[in-house]
Amino acid sequence: MAIASDPRGSTPARADAAPTVKSALRTLDIIEYVVARDAPVVAQEIAAALAIPVSSLSYLLGTLVEREYLARSGRRYTAGPGLARLQRRNDDFSLAERAAPLVRALRVQLNETASFFVRKGWEVEALVTETSQHALRYAVQMGTRTPLHGFSAGKAILAALPDEEIEAYLAEAPRPAFTGATITDAQTLRAEIATIREQGVARTREEHTPGIQGVGCAVTAAGGLLGAFSVAIPSVRFDAGVEARASELLKRTAALLAG
Repeated sequence: MAIASDPRGSTPARADAAPTVKSALRTLDIIEYVVARDAPVVAQEIAAALAIPVSSLSYLLGTLVEREYLARSGRRYTAGPGLARLQRRNDDFSLAERAAPLVRALRVQLNETASFFVRKGWEVEALVTETSQHALRYAVQMGTRTPLHGFSAGKAILAALPDEEIEAYLAEAPRPAFTGATITDAQTLRAEIATIREQGVARTREEHTPGIQGVGCAVTAAGGLLGAFSVAIPSVRFDAGVEARASELLKRTAALLAG
């Protein structure tokens, strides 16, 4: 097995190391270099100092800026506010910050649009969202509000409410029909809620947008209802196997946030 010397002078690195490991090492090298320089640096300096091809460096720098581990001003990079977040206590993180990596993991595992919604009265609001990389996909805008009965996340939240609150919702909330499949009837929604409670996940079947299937799962913790994760999948890619995998991942993800 071929061995290549590590340019940083530490433990030798295998020449056949997986690309993902190389990317991780380069990412850490970039952060350490920029922090140690303690002054704004340009990409060319980083590339020369760390022997990273410019094509790879551009992608890594873009990702680090997006995640706020680096900050960019013009052509220069400095340490970003994301580094300070790594040392914060868990209870200092907002709900959006705690949900974001879990939403991202859902999107990566399914390559479908994943979101986390919170309740706002008789509506749900998109707090975090990650869009599928497929050409055919459903996109959710941050801050989007939709009536509870319209999205799978809304149905999941509705099913997690106490019975008396559900009855108040059925008596008070307007329930427009977004498509011909939208469930607006109170008795049918009661039956749907019973099914959601039994199965642990909620479904929408082209009820908000034609051609889009939704699967959602509520998150409850000791402090009460936090919100709901959901995925939106075009009907052409949706089948029983996809539904089963999405449901299992949603339940697992909800448990991670609740814990």
